Amino acid sequence: MRVHLQRDVEKLKRRLLALSTEVEEDVRMAARAIATRDAALARQVVERETQTNAMEVDVEEDCLKILALHQPVAGDLRYIVAALKIDRDLERIADLAAHIAERGLALFAEPPLDVPFRLDEMAEKAEAMLKKALDAFVSLNSAAAHEVCAVDGEINAIKKDTFRQVRKSVLADPARFDALMQVMHVARHLERIADHATNIAEDLIYLVEGRIVRHTPEVAAAPPAPDA
Repeated sequence: MRVHLQRDVEKLKRRLLALSTEVEEDVRMAARAIATRDAALARQVVERETQTNAMEVDVEEDCLKILALHQPVAGDLRYIVAALKIDRDLERIADLAAHIAERGLALFAEPPLDVPFRLDEMAEKAEAMLKKALDAFVSLNSAAAHEVCAVDGEINAIKKDTFRQVRKSVLADPARFDALMQVMHVARHLERIADHATNIAEDLIYLVEGRIVRHTPEVAAAPPAPDA
């Protein structure tokens, strides 16, 4: 029975890794489309969403199958629970990447804005958080997961700064309202991607350390003391 459980868990890990790779690419493509005003690339991101959704369903079905057939306990159970939650976060990140691409298509239809918004910086940080969170999950590196949690506040600060710039720009040039709203939506979606990356890191902390840190951000941002 244990052999069958491990076989199914390994299959689940492979599928979750494939989904992670796909979602990382979705985010990279969406960010690049915005940075380069590449409408064709943005449309590719939107079209990829169907494939990502199918992969997410496969992972969920694998998790439910393992729970029903093997009734895992202890570490195996924690892994399946974490995988289910991470699967959902990855699906939401893929949705957000598609939303960014859609906002980009609307933005590209407008003349370029001459305001130096920090979307590129925000996208770079969100991509880095996602990559580190997923790498941490693969390697079960809870120290790296804590590092991801510590960066989330930086993304929130950039989003707030972007919103301030958007409001200021709308007052200065109301005719650019539509384009500026797209910028605000892109910033919000990037911030949500960072939030989901943080969720993945927190789930990894739970998996490795057995601690639920979602509602204690100061704990999530710092690893336990060496003698803990």
